[in-house]
Amino acid sequence: MGMVFGKITVETPKYEVVQSSADYEIRKYPPAVAAEVTYDPSQFKGNKDGGFSLLANYIGALGNPQNAKPEKIAMTAPVITKSPGNESEKIPMTAPVVTKGDNNNMVTMQFLLPATYKTAEEAPKPLDERVAIKEEGERKYGVVKFGGVATDKVVEEKVENLKKSLERDGYKVIGQFLLARYNPPWTLPAFRTNEVMLPVE
Repeated sequence: MGMVFGKITVETPKYEVVQSSADYEIRKYPPAVAAEVTYDPSQFKGNKDGGFSLLANYIGALGNPQNAKPEKIAMTAPVITKSPGNESEKIPMTAPVVTKGDNNNMVTMQFLLPATYKTAEEAPKPLDERVAIKEEGERKYGVVKFGGVATDKVVEEKVENLKKSLERDGYKVIGQFLLARYNPPWTLPAFRTNEVMLPVE
């Protein structure tokens, strides 16, 4: 019942707050291991979140884990996505599901694996070749948190404002944004936690 009201009960990425202002936080994330899938939403009837089921199957969230051990892997939050239409530099993230996009329609969605996995080799090998395991190094982001439904329009506005604030304060943005969503789709919109993240030097 708690999830309907936005209670986050799964592991989330650890980070250090380097600076906090009224407009954003600068966060430093330690290295992490992620499972990710890159796809064209048309493969999933136009659903930009179509890759979720591939990642959920890999960790065993929807039944038997689709990995070589097979080993059930705990779900983490947020889910990270990088969406189409941004500049095409890749941005890493941790513990959520991350979606990234490049100049065509491709979308990348990531689950950060629990912190117990220190290297890509320690993570069970996916049975579905579309799922890739990768290591993310230490990274720094400018982050804005917001509630409600993360529609394209809302996200675009948050990213634009964040970018202006960061540049105003002398930060150099070094890649495209990530959208981090912490709650399942059945969480009431007013109780949802979302973040947009821009990588900075």
